Amino acid sequence: MPAKHGLKLSSIGIGTYLGSADDVTDASYTRAIVRAAQLGVNVIDTAANYRFQRSERAIGEALKILANEHGIAREKLVICTKGGYLPFDTVPPRNVAQYMNETFVQPGIASFDDFVGGSHCMTPSYLESQIDQSLRNMGVEYVDVYYIHNPESQFPYVSEQKFYARLKQAFEGLEENRRQGKLAHYGVATWNGFRTPPNSGQHHSLVRMIELAREVGGDEHGFHFIQLPLNMMMPEALAIGNEMIDGEAVPVIEAAQRLGVTVIASASLMQGRIDPRSAIEFVRGVGGVTTALIGMSRVEHVEENLATDLHG
Repeated sequence: MPAKHGLKLSSIGIGTYLGSADDVTDASYTRAIVRAAQLGVNVIDTAANYRFQRSERAIGEALKILANEHGIAREKLVICTKGGYLPFDTVPPRNVAQYMNETFVQPGIASFDDFVGGSHCMTPSYLESQIDQSLRNMGVEYVDVYYIHNPESQFPYVSEQKFYARLKQAFEGLEENRRQGKLAHYGVATWNGFRTPPNSGQHHSLVRMIELAREVGGDEHGFHFIQLPLNMMMPEALAIGNEMIDGEAVPVIEAAQRLGVTVIASASLMQGRIDPRSAIEFVRGVGGVTTALIGMSRVEHVEENLATDLHG
């Protein structure tokens, strides 16, 4: 396992995005996470909105089992979660506006205007509320990595200047939560933001993000991770020179290496549309990628994919 920013990360991580929002899937995820950790996977990836907070809670159950029955302490695991989207709670509400009002607006966490598209918010107070909720969901005192989830979702609604101003405020809040011990590192997890050309209207710059992190956190800032899709069908992070470093246009993965940022690959199997052996070999062959995330909601998935890993 390579050590990154004081963390040792397995080359494969378990993702918890897909699946029905029901008790059967919750229990299946819990068993899959336990089995993955037994087989050497220590990177666990989730988000507050995955399956309406159910994925985080399934992780919390797995952590109890791992500690109590298998002697695998929480400190041996790298737990990563995300905030930004409306999470809902267990099931979608009948009235979304009422849910937003009762959960966030009336308590003074966020205003309706803070949400773009009715679903995405990254104000410091909102992210802090999401961090606190995630910690409760998983029964942990801190997360190793906290991502702002798809910040590019703001682009259709705000100017570029306002976008980076909001991002800077978000980083200030994350640095404060880091000082409080709620998270060790932070970053952004994106879908399109790092894979598109600079003039696409969807691109945000890693170089500029690091500049903002330095402005609010100094040289010891906590922006150390990015997550983005990478697979044989989505190679843009390797192919598009959309980051400018020392006057040279380079792909984001190369930029991350130069800037000391750890890259986590999502959608490694393209949600099951790519052969696992080929997909894992492809992602693990990319220099600069530390961990390939694979969504695994069943023990059978875990054992199949890790057998591929062990013998690939």
